[in-house]
Order: sequence, then C-alpha cells, then structure tokens
Amino acid sequence: MESKSNAYMETEPIGRLMRRYAVPCIISLLVAALYNIVDQIFIANASDLGPYGNAANTVVFPLTVVALAVAVLIGDGCCAFVSICMGANDADRAHRGIGNAVVLCVAASAVLTAVYLIFMDPLLTMFGGRVNEETFRLSREYFFYIALGIPFYMFGQAVNPIIRSDGSPKFAMAATVAGAVANTILDPLFIFGFHWGMMGAAVATVIG
Repeated sequence: MESKSNAYMETEPIGRLMRRYAVPCIISLLVAALYNIVDQIFIANASDLGPYGNAANTVVFPLTVVALAVAVLIGDGCCAFVSICMGANDADRAHRGIGNAVVLCVAASAVLTAVYLIFMDPLLTMFGGRVNEETFRLSREYFFYIALGIPFYMFGQAVNPIIRSDGSPKFAMAATVAGAVANTILDPLFIFGFHWGMMGAAVATVIG
C-alpha cells in the first residue's frame, strides 16, 4: 500500500471521487448478484435438474447470504478503518488492520464451514429443503460443495472493499466481473458438458 497510488484522493474534488468509487462499487454489487441468477438459468435448463434443482438452489441461497454478510462485515469495517488510517498518514495501522481482517476472515470462514458441514441436514430442513425427497437430495449435493468453498468465497468478498480502500476501485470491480464471467462459462461446461448436475453448478460458483 503505497501513498503514491492514492495521492489523488487528497486533491481531487469530492464529487469526482464519489463517481470514481461509486460507479465501480455499484457495478461490482450488480455483477455479484448475477451469480445466483446464472446458476438458476442453467439449472432450470438441465433436464435432470429442472424445477427441483431450482428449488434446491433457492433453499441454499440464504445460507450463502449469511457467509456474504459476515464477509462484508469484516471487509467493509476494515475498508473504513484503512481509509481513516491512510487519511491520517498512518500506514502501519492500516497494514495491521488488513492483517487482522484477513485472519478474522479465515477464522470466521473455517468456523462457518464446519457449522455448515456438521449441521447440514437441520439447516436445509429449516430453510424448506425437505419439501420433497428430490429437492432435499439436490440441496445436500449443492450445499456440500458450496460449504467447502465458503472460505474462498468469504475471502474474496472481504478483500474486495479493502482493495477499494487502497485507491483501486476499478481493480476491485474487474476482479468481481472476472469471477462472474468465469461462473457463466463454467456453469454450462460442468452442468451440461461434464454432466455434474448440482455439483457442477456449485463448483462453477466456487471457482468463480
């Protein structure tokens, strides 16, 4: 984190800075929202999944939002702290803050993954997974691989706002867009090409 990379933040007008940061941030959030939509589209068009697959995806979605909420809590909190530190020319505290955020994110994701894997059946039941046997089977398949990818998902979501705080909003946006594009390409490859079903949709999402 070099001061030269974000020195413009001390001189540019507030309005221009707001546009420079807000537009990439909005695009990142919109693109991130496409992950579940893309999964739903390809799952719905798979003859062996169809409405049961869509139902399974919907059952699991709130549990991924919980992981997202924890990651955003850590990432946005660190983002604000780093911005304050950089404004005060205290790069050392900013570096420590980022280190603490990374450690906290890794620890939280490990705990959440363990909880998801240990209490998978009760959690899926709580969110309506047992509406029928086929939906529950597909929910378990999808959720298992999503749970394994939770640490990577949370790390990416937490680090993204931290990157913005270092004066690189476009890089953060590009990383999010790249992940969404990868998910869009891998979904049909894994679901239809490899015939991986719900596992394919989950793995594509985790890789993205």
